[in-house]
Amino acid sequence: MSQRELVERAGRGDHDAFAVLLRGSIGRLEAMAWLMLRDHDLARDAVQDAFIRAWRDLPGLRDPDRFEAWLHRLAMNACLDLTRRRRRRPIEVELTPVAPAVTSDASLHVAQRDELERGFVHLSAEHRAVLVLHYYVGMPMPALASTLGIPLGTAQSRLGRALIALRIAIGADPDAEPASVRGGQTA
Repeated sequence: MSQRELVERAGRGDHDAFAVLLRGSIGRLEAMAWLMLRDHDLARDAVQDAFIRAWRDLPGLRDPDRFEAWLHRLAMNACLDLTRRRRRRPIEVELTPVAPAVTSDASLHVAQRDELERGFVHLSAEHRAVLVLHYYVGMPMPALASTLGIPLGTAQSRLGRALIALRIAIGADPDAEPASVRGGQTA
């Protein structure tokens, strides 16, 4: 059965078709939500909110072929809603080593990844959203702009500002050439 047929059946109230539609996207959406919220429980809550909204609003989906993009948008909006509602952030203590340690290639990769993770928590929700959708989910800029409901130029400038803010947060030169980032890893 095609995705379009599943979406149409789910829109008519077929619980099994809806479960099949969501089964393949749960992991990706939870990973995206975790990158946005930095908390596994909140990420699961956001994905659950997105699924509830999807079930409730599915009959009104005009283009069943855009189900995946629509579901990503619902999940991103749920993350942004949770971010806005959160009143306080967890206390984070950053320990700076006295001298840089000599590391192997594998541990250097882990250290770089950790540095990016620490920098990522200092970004605004809007900056995290464009970085996650573009670099983690792999959305092209026009689809990203559509998902966030903002003009393409705004999405492009927000991505540029997010990269600069991330470089500043990790202490890198904000005027340096951008590193190629795909799937949450630097190349």
